[in-house]
Amino acid sequence: MNKLTKRFFEAPMGVFTLADSTIAVAGSNEGRYGLIKRAIAGEEILNIRRGLYCLAPEYQKKPVCTYSLAQRIYGPSYISMETALSYHGWIPEEVYTYTCVSYGSAKEFTTPIGLFSYKPVPQQTFYFGVERCEDENGNIFFMASPAKSLADYLYIHHLNWTDIHEAAESMRIDTQDLISVKVRELSELIKNYKNSRVKQFLTNWRENLIK
Repeated sequence: MNKLTKRFFEAPMGVFTLADSTIAVAGSNEGRYGLIKRAIAGEEILNIRRGLYCLAPEYQKKPVCTYSLAQRIYGPSYISMETALSYHGWIPEEVYTYTCVSYGSAKEFTTPIGLFSYKPVPQQTFYFGVERCEDENGNIFFMASPAKSLADYLYIHHLNWTDIHEAAESMRIDTQDLISVKVRELSELIKNYKNSRVKQFLTNWRENLIK
């Protein structure tokens, strides 16, 4: 086992940065970078993006949390759209791309773990409707609520849904999930988004619940 791999195998998390390696292993920058290159070549370490790495699955004491990793790859960002809807159990499909909303410009990162996609959505308060979550291993990540995830999805895909039944049919969402959303949350989301299509969809959704 590579010296660097061994050092991070003993650490609580299997994800680390180039800066973390400076603290973990003594020596020159060239020497540490050489260790990283040899560990990648030996398939002990996976190169996630420039300066960000994780241990290969067989060297991980605990599985790497991909939700938490998404925030480290590119931020500020939060998990949303299909990935969040799948996390909340609103859609039946297994998701293979980690879909996120970013504060900055759109980006995509193809990694050995999967594809991470980031899209900007104009809104008043970036983290409104986003929960700070922690898994059983202490990994922190930011997850949009189902309603916010659906609003983000509508914006990104330029949809013109007029009511929740179109959303239910298009995404195969159970109508009971859609009507379980609180009117207050929808009212706050309407104020938070800037796009007229999103605001109209959320308004129609809220009116459907009030009837």
